[in-house]
Amino acid sequence: MALTVAALRTLLRAAASAPTARFSSPSSLLQPHSLSGPGFLCHCKLMRNVSSRRKADHLERTINNFRQEMIAQAKVCGIVHESETVKRLRLAVMNKDFTFKAGQWVDFFIPGISKVGGFSICSSPGQLEREGVMELAVKYSKHPPAHWIHSQCEIGSEVTLRVGGDFFFDPRPSDSPVDLLLVAGGVGINPLYSILLHAADLHRLQGTEHCKYKPGSVQLYFSAKNMEELLFKRNIINLAKEFSGKISCHFHVTQQSSEVPEEILPYITVGRISEDTLAHVSKDNLCYICGPPPMIESVSQQLEKLGVPKESIFFEKWW
Repeated sequence: MALTVAALRTLLRAAASAPTARFSSPSSLLQPHSLSGPGFLCHCKLMRNVSSRRKADHLERTINNFRQEMIAQAKVCGIVHESETVKRLRLAVMNKDFTFKAGQWVDFFIPGISKVGGFSICSSPGQLEREGVMELAVKYSKHPPAHWIHSQCEIGSEVTLRVGGDFFFDPRPSDSPVDLLLVAGGVGINPLYSILLHAADLHRLQGTEHCKYKPGSVQLYFSAKNMEELLFKRNIINLAKEFSGKISCHFHVTQQSSEVPEEILPYITVGRISEDTLAHVSKDNLCYICGPPPMIESVSQQLEKLGVPKESIFFEKWW
């Protein structure tokens, strides 16, 4: 039977002080929360204050977030090195009823490892529907789930997934068109890339019986240390070319030392995303931000100065 929130808090404290603890099953860990509201629902969740001796783990940070009831088995069917520090996993999901919304994350359960990973999905719901596959891009760290992905995970490895998160873009057929602004920092691109891919799918399906919603335009601003860390950059550029006038992309690099390839140069700006960068943003945009907390706070303040209502600024803080 699922634990109450109070019981889960006790379990989390015990697990943190006892590294050898093992969870009997994913379904015993989390009490699902109901999710309601409009199709564009997205809550801004701040990290809770925790002891300075350790960082809050995924379960603690997301204890009050929505989670699906479904627990699904998945098998690793592809591994791609996106950069020197990031691996992208392709996961074949066994349960055909498994779904997610663009921008959400998964609880990532690994057999024999007590810590539960939390990774944003970087593929579109449409890909899952078409191929039965979803993707995660995970940066190397010593945190056990991420370390396992970079050191032990291989084709055929089996894991368990559970979808959660209140940060997503999921318009209903009756919703009015809306223009999106996506602002990403580092690996914060993951949920925004999922939203971008979903928007591209909606554009492809526009006017068909499969899509009654009329999508608006999408502007992506993506900042990273250097070009190597601009994940998915070539795919993003290809989407901007395919949907010229509907999708645009702007890359920012803060510590680029090598020469930028000619085909990418028109999309690159040296320096951080600034107030001047966003000066053209309409107050009618829906704005999604994901990245380091200082970047999120800075961009949020800039958007508010430009007249964007707080209720139209959505963000995800994970570290």
